[in-house]
Amino acid sequence: MKGKPWGAEKRVVRILKERGWQLATAESCTGGMIAERLTRVAGVSAVYHGGFVTYVNDEKRRMLGVPAGLLSVKGAVSKETARRMVLGAAKKCHADCALSVTGNAGPSALEGREVGLVYIGCLVRGKVVVRECRFKGNRSMIRRKAALMALLLLEEVLEAEK
Repeated sequence: MKGKPWGAEKRVVRILKERGWQLATAESCTGGMIAERLTRVAGVSAVYHGGFVTYVNDEKRRMLGVPAGLLSVKGAVSKETARRMVLGAAKKCHADCALSVTGNAGPSALEGREVGLVYIGCLVRGKVVVRECRFKGNRSMIRRKAALMALLLLEEVLEAEK
């Protein structure tokens, strides 16, 4: 990842403002941590439309349009679910860009997925990138790392769009 971890949200907001683009988020294991980091930045309301915390599968389906069949076959912690979450957030918020995070922060295996396995979805103007991450640490550390990595991924994709 390019860039320094500190200030990732400020850099993302600056880039989005420069381009006049809007952002939405869909979070599961991070429980709103990305939204919290973004809303620390003064003036973020010019670019951040809002977000969804969809911790359980029923809410991923209801709020973001993730198909029930996909959730039952692939599970909540999957590349496919992260992709559908990011597409749903962008669509619901009429945003140019979106982030999604779904994973297992622990303390034990979930759906056969090991602790620390996280999928981050990033959408920029219709193009979707999903990154698989494996984080070490306790539950709190995994959640913080996932939120930061999501912002760094968005920054990377935005910079590649120059």
